[in-house]
Amino acid sequence: MRKSKKLMALGLSAAMVLGLTACGGSDTPANNTSDSSAGTNSATAAADNNSDSNSSSTVTIPTEKRVITIGTWYDHYYTSDHTSIDDNPSVTDLDAAQMQLDNIRAIEEKYNCELRFVNLTWDGTIESINTSIMAGQPDCDIYEVDIQFGVPAAFNGYAAALEDVVPADADVLTNHEILKPLDIGTEKTYLFKPVTKGDQLGGYPLGFNMDMINEAGLENPQDLWDRGEWTWDKFEEYCVALTKDTDGDGVTDVYGYSGWWTNMVANLLMSNGATIAAGETETLSSPETGEVLNFINTLYNVDKCARPWNPDDWDSNNACYKTGETCFFIAPAWTITPDELNFEFGVVPWPVGPSGNKDTNNGMALAGNAYLIANGVADPAYVYQVFEDWNNWFEGDTELRDDVEWFENQMVSERNYNYLLEMGQREQFDLWQTISVENFNVIGMLAGEVTPAQLQEQAKQEFQTGLDAFFK
Repeated sequence: MRKSKKLMALGLSAAMVLGLTACGGSDTPANNTSDSSAGTNSATAAADNNSDSNSSSTVTIPTEKRVITIGTWYDHYYTSDHTSIDDNPSVTDLDAAQMQLDNIRAIEEKYNCELRFVNLTWDGTIESINTSIMAGQPDCDIYEVDIQFGVPAAFNGYAAALEDVVPADADVLTNHEILKPLDIGTEKTYLFKPVTKGDQLGGYPLGFNMDMINEAGLENPQDLWDRGEWTWDKFEEYCVALTKDTDGDGVTDVYGYSGWWTNMVANLLMSNGATIAAGETETLSSPETGEVLNFINTLYNVDKCARPWNPDDWDSNNACYKTGETCFFIAPAWTITPDELNFEFGVVPWPVGPSGNKDTNNGMALAGNAYLIANGVADPAYVYQVFEDWNNWFEGDTELRDDVEWFENQMVSERNYNYLLEMGQREQFDLWQTISVENFNVIGMLAGEVTPAQLQEQAKQEFQTGLDAFFK
């Protein structure tokens, strides 16, 4: 029997976070410098919640109780402020909740500390990072950050480099079973996040109607992927073969592909080893990104095997697979309604482009929340170890932490689920959807009004200007 398992606040989706950014109080945290300057003794604590995954290093325990604060903008459970599992109004898994509450009590005793999440609000978190850390007196030991303001904080020297402040065998630098580093293109690690399998299942795979594939006498794209033969050329071949005028009136009724242009661009970039805004210099003008734009243009305007973009109904551009108007579509788990499917449903990673590599391509855009240790906090190794142990409430039993049953149901088959999981193993950092660029007129390109080369030329300087402001 499957174990009862429910992640209780460590893996909130980006959509939930955005809905909460306007909520919460304006509590101001106590400055941690005074807490962390307390004297210490020779007593140490091994990070032994789980001998298989936690760091074996020891940290010095302060003789006076230390309050470790984490700046955020929404409630977390369970912390030193909670005394009952019912303090979480949304608690559903009582066993997991009790383990989390017991864990914080054990941490308090083990490390002579209190762990508190302080609601700074969204804007307040940004302000605290940019003022208190810059002044050398960080309000909080750790900050929860969205990528859009966490990355600038790292580049501006507000985040501690983990390689410099935590033990070399810390989980975040070694096993990545509890906490994993985020690759933002820097030599050292500044941002990290809790490991959850649910977080790895947020990708946007290419969905398809297997009945249409069979009727056209085509091979399952999943088999092609497994053999390393699922390429842009093969995908184009399939889309052309699946585009039909079914009633002979001269009007195409079924297209090979239709889907949201933003996710199409993001996934084809990853499939071709390309980016647009992943560092201090724009790469929209790169040859690899040019290949992506040219391929999209070919599907829409040369082969005409992609359903014409409907600018008046965003959702219809992807949902048309439900009415049999297209074979391939974009299929994140949250969009699928298994009970309403009237065909055999499959998903496959996006085909590999001419400059891509199946073994190294990223498969999921980096998004959501992460954490940073504020530069300048006292004894960051101790702070990190407490936070690692707090995240390891499941004591190494990842089945307790990872509630994936919903994803399994949404993906219909084990094979589909495994492809979704595979895509999330390598995340891509790219800020192109964060930067506001007026002339990145992809919809105009889909309609044949702008060529790929014109699109690159018109938008490259805007992306560069945005990056200059982002990394200042």
